Formats: sequence, C-alpha cells, structure tokens
Amino acid sequence: MSISLGRILFDIAERRAARVCFRLSDGVVWHYGDVGVCARRLAAEFERIGASPGDRVLAQVDKSPQAVCLYLACLYAGLVYVPLNTAYTDAELDYFIEDAKPAVLVRDVLDKKHPSVNSRTLDDLLAASRGQAPMAAPAAAHSETPAIILYTSGTTGHPKGALLSHGNLVSNAEALGEVWRWQDDDVLLHALPIYHGHGLFVALHVALMGGSEIRFLARFDPREVLSMLPGCTVMMGVPTHYSRLLGSPECDPVLFDTLRLMISGSAPMTQMLHERIRARTGKWVIERYGLTEGMILTSHRLDAAPKPGTVGFALPGVDVRVAGDGVGEIEAKGPNVFLGYFGKHKATAEAMTADGYLRTGDIGQLDGQGCLTITGRAKDIIISGGLNVYPKEVESVIDALDGVSESAVIGAPHEDFGEAA
Repeated sequence: MSISLGRILFDIAERRAARVCFRLSDGVVWHYGDVGVCARRLAAEFERIGASPGDRVLAQVDKSPQAVCLYLACLYAGLVYVPLNTAYTDAELDYFIEDAKPAVLVRDVLDKKHPSVNSRTLDDLLAASRGQAPMAAPAAAHSETPAIILYTSGTTGHPKGALLSHGNLVSNAEALGEVWRWQDDDVLLHALPIYHGHGLFVALHVALMGGSEIRFLARFDPREVLSMLPGCTVMMGVPTHYSRLLGSPECDPVLFDTLRLMISGSAPMTQMLHERIRARTGKWVIERYGLTEGMILTSHRLDAAPKPGTVGFALPGVDVRVAGDGVGEIEAKGPNVFLGYFGKHKATAEAMTADGYLRTGDIGQLDGQGCLTITGRAKDIIISGGLNVYPKEVESVIDALDGVSESAVIGAPHEDFGEAA
C-alpha cells in the first residue's frame, strides 16, 4: 500500500507555502515554503554525497528549524533518520555507529573520531545544499518502508533501535488528529526535544500534517513558554513542565486563555497536579499513553472530563488488551506497531505475542468502558522528567568507580521530576 509521510509533508509544504510553520522566541519566522525548499535542497545534497534510499542517517544535532529540515530531507530522499540525544558522549556514540551502520553522520561539530563514517556538520550540509536544485519529488514509499530508527533501552544490555515505517508514523498522526480534533487554525506550543518520540512523532507530526503554526522553542524554559503561550491553542508537555509553569512567578491564568487543549505524556501525572492545574487555569490536561515501539496507544477524548489516574481509550484502529484476568501486561496491535528492532530478530520476536500483539512491559487494567489505567511496570524503568532512566545503565557507571564493588539504583518519588534515581 502506497503510504509516504515524505509525500504528505512535501505536498503540505507546497500547498501552504505562505503559511507560518515555525515561529521562534526571537521573532524569526519560517514559512512552510521555506521549510519545504530547505528540506528539498538537503535531500538533493544527500543524493549528491552518495546516500541511497534505505541508508541510515545518524543525527546528533541541537533542536532548530534546520534540524527539522534535516529530518524531512531524509523522509523525502527515502533515507532512514536516526536521531540521538545530544547529551550522548563520544563513547556512547561508538555503539550507535556500530549498530546502525549509518551512511552519513550529522553533528553540530565535525566528528573526527569515526573516520569510517561519512561525517558532516549540519551547517556544512546546509551551506552545500544552497547550491543544489531542490529535489523535484520525494522517493516512493509504502506502508512498510522504514522511515526512522529510534533507540530505546532495555533493562539489560545496549539500547535497541526500534524501526518505524511510513505507515506507522502516518497512521498514528492521523489517529491523534482525529481524537484531538485538530483544527485548521490550531497553533502548537512546542518546547519538547525532537530526538524523542514525544516531540518528534506526537507533536511535530500532528502539527505539520495539519499545516499548523508551531511556536518552536529550543528548550523548555518556564518564562519563555509563558511569554509565547498567548495565541496558542495546543500545548504538549510532560508533567514536570506543567508543574514548573505553575511554580513560575510569571504564571498568570490569563496566559492560558487561548488554549483549547493541554496534553501530557511520557510520564504519569499525579491527581494532585491535575487538580492544581484545573484550579489555576480552569482547564483539564489530557493524558495519553504510548511507547517507542507502538507510539501512542491511548488517549482521553475531548467530549468528557478526563479521569485523573487513567490514560484514556484506544486510538482509532488500535486494539489494546490486558493479558490475564483483570490486571496484567498491556498489549497492543494496529498499524502503529513497529517493524521490529533493527538487526535484532530475537529481541523482536520476544517483544510480540504469538497472535501479533506488542508486549509493552507495562502493567494495567481496563474498565468496563475500555479506559486504561497504568498500575505498574514489568520492566525495571525509572521515568524522570518524562525520560526513561534504566537502572542497569546507571549502575554500570557507578560500579566502574574506584572503591565500588556493587551498586543498586531504584526510583523514588520526586515532586518535580515525578521520579528520581
């Protein structure tokens, strides 16, 4: 089946060329036409330097409109985009290069430690691309054509690359747009990282496919967010973001007046925080639930007040069930479920049930209406500030210190981050 996220976004950039795409905190504006041309030129530059459809592009770059253009260029050129946390060290980068075997490595500073890889800086790619004729049309793709690898860790061993297809990404963005009733005039406040599924898949895909204006902040800063909030209709964040906004001295309830939708994910929101937000702004926060391998599985709907402590109902086209009687591991099936772990067939098989459902590793229960509650985790993971912290990785660093024979890392409640190690 012919499904191409690159084609969809390519066409939107053409049709809505004069509409604002990114509005930055310093007043700089990128229109959809600007984004489209930049991405098409980068796609042509990738072709010029020898990157072919299916090749991986490893990207460790700061958040910026140019970084989004880099991602779109990969979609246009049929390349597989592999974003990495900018906090990863060179030693950690060694593993990702070995595992993903990228055709091109893109960083903010030229990489000289990996001579076997075609390394470029984003600035150099952009400069070279300005002399290129823009790519005329995106590469063909179908529902199972690989589009992105997003690395996710397990409780033991190295991170695994979750391979997601064009069909996975398109189906999930369309389902979220339907459930959240995305509107033609929506304006999104985006203060999330874009190396992470929340900022890249959930926020950017829905907004870009809607041709929406995006208030694009390089990082989450409460004062900056509050200054950009008036005029926004949608905000997406993690519980820590909302907690810090409420704690800011600049937090005036009138700043939230234009918001029709506040969405939280990547970590559970406490009932106390829900109630504080409701009391301060007069608005509910919508929670949704997902994971890298299946993206978003459930969300609360907009036709009723959400029930704090729950994460809503299965998205259109997604089947969510709980293994066992009453409480058990959450399993999911649908067009959103990933192709598998890149180069790891055994791990892929272990992640799936015999009848094709994804094992999420989370424990939960469904009520009579199909609303999901997360009650725990089968995997040993700490979720701190919306990011996964894997105790084994922290323990490995601690155990390497002089004088340490063995360590154990556990999660503890934290008022700001939700959990801390």
